[in-house]
Amino acid sequence: MPRETMPHESKAPLEQAVGTEALRVLALLDDSRQGLAALQAAAALAEQVRAELVALFVEDLDLLHCAAFPFSREVGASSGVARPLSLELMESSLTRQVHRVERALHQAAAGRELRHRLQVSRGQVASEALAEASPGDVLVLGKAGLSARWGSRLGSTSRRLILEAPCTVIIWDERHPPEPGPLRYFRGEAPVLPWGETPEEAVRRHPLFLGREELASMDAPTLERFLARARRGALAITRKRLVALLEQDADLLARIPVPIVVVP
Repeated sequence: MPRETMPHESKAPLEQAVGTEALRVLALLDDSRQGLAALQAAAALAEQVRAELVALFVEDLDLLHCAAFPFSREVGASSGVARPLSLELMESSLTRQVHRVERALHQAAAGRELRHRLQVSRGQVASEALAEASPGDVLVLGKAGLSARWGSRLGSTSRRLILEAPCTVIIWDERHPPEPGPLRYFRGEAPVLPWGETPEEAVRRHPLFLGREELASMDAPTLERFLARARRGALAITRKRLVALLEQDADLLARIPVPIVVVP
C-alpha cells in the first residue's frame, strides 16, 4: 500500500476524462539516469491525452530485509569495493532516492498542463506496481532503468509486470531516442491501444507515429533483425503474441530498440 503521496497541481485545469474515472499514466521509476529518462516520455504521453501522471517509486522490501543481516555488504558498481550495508544506511539511501525522483518529476512536468503526483510505497516492486495499476491505465517501464536495477536482462520482476499488468504496458528504451515512424502490428492483430484508440486514431493523434505497417507472422530472431533495421516508430503487440515470442527467446525485449506497446 502507498505510504506517501505527493500531489502537484498543473497550471491550468485539465479537461475531464470520459467516464467516471480519470485517465492515468503510471511511470515506474528508480533514481538511475536511465530510469528517470523514461519519465519524460510518460509526461509527454500524459499531457497529450490529458491524463494524470503518477510516478511510482517502490522501496524494495527485499533489499531492506537483506540490509538487516549483520554480514550484508554492498559492492560499488564501478569501484568493486565492498562496504558494510546496514539498515540505517539503506533507509538513508532510500530517502535520497525519493528526493531525486521528486526533483525529476518536477522537471518532467515543468511547463506542461499536467496533473502529476509522486506515489511512494514499500514492498516487492512487481506486487506494488500491479496492485496500483487498473485496466484503464497505461504503465510505462523504462527498459534501461529496469535492466540497471534488476540485471542486464529483463528479469522476473519486469517480465511479471509486462505479462501480468491489467493494462497496456509501454516499454521505453531510453538508450535509443525515439524517431517518428510507422506504428507496426501483426497482420490480423490490429490492437486496441490505450483509451480505446484504433491504430488509425493513434497515427493521427501521436507525433511518434508516421503511418502504419502490418507485419507478416515471424519468429523471434526474424523480428529482432527486422526491427534492428527499422529503428523508427514503435511496435504494438498483443500479450498472447508476446508470450509466444518470449518462449522462443526470453531476452528478445532487451534487444529491440524501438518502443514496444503491449496490449492485454
